Amino acid sequence: MQTAKNTRVVSAFLIIGAAIFALVFSGCNSAKSVSTDQNNSNAVAAKSPPSGVSQPIEMTDALQRLKEGNARFVTGKSIHPDLETLRRSNLKTGQKPFAVILGCSDSRVPPELVFDQGLGDVFVARVAGNIFDDAVDGSVEYAVEHLGAELIVVMGHESCGAVTAAIENNREAHIKFLAEAIKPAIVEAMKLPGDKIDNAVRANVEYVVAQIRRNEPILSKKIAENKLRVVGAYYDLDSGEVTFIP
Repeated sequence: MQTAKNTRVVSAFLIIGAAIFALVFSGCNSAKSVSTDQNNSNAVAAKSPPSGVSQPIEMTDALQRLKEGNARFVTGKSIHPDLETLRRSNLKTGQKPFAVILGCSDSRVPPELVFDQGLGDVFVARVAGNIFDDAVDGSVEYAVEHLGAELIVVMGHESCGAVTAAIENNREAHIKFLAEAIKPAIVEAMKLPGDKIDNAVRANVEYVVAQIRRNEPILSKKIAENKLRVVGAYYDLDSGEVTFIP
């Protein structure tokens, strides 16, 4: 009986030892697997191009990219691209925005959100009434000549206060300078049927597009060489949709 008892004790120890060995072996394999997966991930990351400065984009592709971004914004499916830490870090060495957006300063119409773009994607110049003066001209020329942008979008919007000021001939302080800049654009629009402000906003966009197209020496030359495209756009406050003006 003593021998049988000893045998049972030995067997129990063997079973416990085997269980411990199995647990240890399993843990080692798991750690090895995690380490291998991590190494593989690092290898993939090393091979993948960094999310940094925007790559050159054809003019038509640039416009399509803006249209697709706005479609996401309108449907509430914005992806908010190019906002990660690596993107910020890589942009320290330079920028290459694929488009210039000349828009109004209105707080309801931020171009980066409206077109669902991120850091380094679009070069934005904003001034009430999206007017084109010397300061704006210099900003746009810099983006085209030195940063390589090949698309300029002039974007007006519904119920623009600056355009309304021009229609009402507002002479208050420095607001009068905005009104004066917009007035030439809306003379003919005032004769059209329909909503006067809406007609004037669209007319102002077309006026600014024309100003840019004939602007010398940089912009008009780029356009003549088919290296730059200028389009107008209208933003609807209700829907969030951007309509590009023919």
